[in-house]
Amino acid sequence: MGFEVDVALRRGERTIAASFVTGEGVTALVGPSGAGKTSLLFMIAGLLRPDAGRIIVNGQVLFDDAVNVPPEHRACGMVFQDHRLFPHLSVNANLRYGMAKGGDLPGMAAFLGLEPLLGRMPRSLSGGEAQRVALGRALLSGARFLLLDEPLSALDMARKGEIMGLIERIRGDLGLSILYVSHDPREVERLADHVVEMAAPQ
Repeated sequence: MGFEVDVALRRGERTIAASFVTGEGVTALVGPSGAGKTSLLFMIAGLLRPDAGRIIVNGQVLFDDAVNVPPEHRACGMVFQDHRLFPHLSVNANLRYGMAKGGDLPGMAAFLGLEPLLGRMPRSLSGGEAQRVALGRALLSGARFLLLDEPLSALDMARKGEIMGLIERIRGDLGLSILYVSHDPREVERLADHVVEMAAPQ
């Protein structure tokens, strides 16, 4: 289980490439700005098509010469730095949006400590609260793995610790494979079971 990735994508004058195999748990993806870390997440999610290569997550082939699973069938949950909640929907409605059939919203709200927030609007949430909602929405979509793109970079130290604790619970209690982009070595040291470094594109 985990990630098996070997891809290349030409973008203008540069080529974004990555090749790694990791096991279960949290894989931290590190490297300089412009290395293509977010583009790689988009390739794994199916939002960008590599020019060549292979993507396997938890034993399922998502992309190769003969296969290109549509994004909506990859069972992938994505969480970004800016959480991207729908501002006109309550927390409850944000969580329900895209929820997989049979999703347990009350159970997820309890797991992530969201019960007191369900009636609130995104504009009233702190950064840490908004990221908890974003994590809940990703998990309720039926995700089998998570792609987290610098989810803590906009948070203060206290909120960072809170969200890192939740990520540890998701890894331990739910057993999901997680690919985690970060520039912060403290986050990587605490969370990562595996570390993959991307070089600047050629």
